Amino acid sequence: MTTAYPLQWPPGWPRTPSEKRERSRFDTTIPRALSFIEDEVRRLGAKSLVISSNYTLGARPDDPGVCAYFDYQGLQAGMPCDRWIRVEDNLHSIAKTIEAMRGIERWGAKNMIKAAFTGFVALPAPSARRPWRNVLGVPAASAISAVELQVIYKRLRSKHHPDKGGKAEHFNEVQVAYDQARAELGP
Repeated sequence: MTTAYPLQWPPGWPRTPSEKRERSRFDTTIPRALSFIEDEVRRLGAKSLVISSNYTLGARPDDPGVCAYFDYQGLQAGMPCDRWIRVEDNLHSIAKTIEAMRGIERWGAKNMIKAAFTGFVALPAPSARRPWRNVLGVPAASAISAVELQVIYKRLRSKHHPDKGGKAEHFNEVQVAYDQARAELGP
């Protein structure tokens, strides 16, 4: 179950380093951004919206990231954003993205919307992940070089890519496993 607080960032999605976050040109507030995203999710036909962030009343969080989780045509979707320095701007950005996706639907490419959302499928909680060695097919006791790891990763990423007939959940699992392997093994 996704919780609104604290922020539940989708596993495998990259984060924007705090020093690279920017001021946006959006002129919005938390209430306006919330209303905007609620309206766009409703217009999209999605349900069960949960906004996950570290925002609390009266305090600006150190991490302004936001993730909007919702059900879209049987898919559990999670759309994260942390590019901007304010929570409301990240909320507004997600709403604008959904608004643009609805435009694609209005312009006649309705089937592309569900295909696009397969990339936003919410992944299981980190505790439910398989160990990276299992995902990448690396035996538990064997040593592996950074080059060998990258070769395996690229092969599996290509094999499971949704644009090549693979499933988004397998593609994302490979990405998360590679990130875990690099963190464990070092550069």
